[in-house]
Amino acid sequence: MISSFAAQSSLDPVAVIVTLPKAVPTVLAVGAFLKNTLCLTHGTKALISRDVGNLESIDAVRGFEACAEGLLQVASGLPVAVAHDLHPDFHSTRWAEAFAAGMGIPAVAVQHHHAHVAAVMAEHGTDQPALGLALDGFGLGADRQSWGGELLCVDADGYRRLGHLAPLAQPGGDKAAREPWRMGAAALFALGRAENIARYFDRHSGADVIARMLRQNINCPPTTSCGRLFDAACGLLKVKPVASFEGEAPMELERLATHPQADAGLWRLEAGVLDLRPLLERLIGLTAVDGANLFHGTLADAMAAWVDWAAEHEGIRRVALSGGCFLNQVLSRRLIDALRRRNIVPLQPIRLPPGDSAISLGQAWAAAISATKG
Repeated sequence: MISSFAAQSSLDPVAVIVTLPKAVPTVLAVGAFLKNTLCLTHGTKALISRDVGNLESIDAVRGFEACAEGLLQVASGLPVAVAHDLHPDFHSTRWAEAFAAGMGIPAVAVQHHHAHVAAVMAEHGTDQPALGLALDGFGLGADRQSWGGELLCVDADGYRRLGHLAPLAQPGGDKAAREPWRMGAAALFALGRAENIARYFDRHSGADVIARMLRQNINCPPTTSCGRLFDAACGLLKVKPVASFEGEAPMELERLATHPQADAGLWRLEAGVLDLRPLLERLIGLTAVDGANLFHGTLADAMAAWVDWAAEHEGIRRVALSGGCFLNQVLSRRLIDALRRRNIVPLQPIRLPPGDSAISLGQAWAAAISATKG
């Protein structure tokens, strides 16, 4: 159950209150890097701060620290733990580790996509096992690689990674998120078409360099990110090949997708890995509109089949949907309809958005449930 914060002086740091299904230990969770929020579990309530922004500016960091101080004032005594993201370089992680060490309490790392799924479970008031489909741009995985297209099983013991999207290279690392043509080049490379990269992207200086980087695996970290898969599609369709901000190209692709269509022959599923390279190959040469419709329809149907595979394997027919890619309403609506046709119950975010501002709630819920067991 969710309620908006009603102004009370003792709860000034709190923007949203989530009613939990049972009382849990007091845990402070400090969120991630983007759209940062903090969360405090307090009895049967989870108190979530305002979104202080991305932790890359002095103002955001000051806002973060003010929210932390305010939430700690609400708590009756020290929290039993401080939960944070796996990424060691986030300001939130460093703050959590320093605070925990100073107070003599545990700092608990919660994997990014586990937290995404746990946030939805907390909103729905459940700690019973559920599947989770977490689709976003980036979260550090347990293997220290870039994750973002993850199929999980989450319960009171933590999470298991049941599957992921087939990885693509990220030429230039994070720069690929601002220049989707680079992910298009990575798609060509994955399709065995490296020799076509320079010609296909001849309007972009450095295309030959990117091709060489891919061949030699220089600064091309792998990623299972659904956000980067969208960027690859945009690159191949030449939709916003250079973006002003991360996510701009996928937003334009969503706008173009007015009549999604699917081709069931354009994906492969093996040992939990969903491989959409056949879909990417089909996009080559299509118009932007035709490609946008084919990409959205096929991606949604492929993911429904993927979740159905996990549901049969695990004996669980409900799935929590979270991550920034679910801001895409074309993808979300079609996927939800496809899941329901397969008798799978989709659990969607209720009040909190699907993106990273919900991460702190998921961290807090996961750590609090773990503390209850321990």
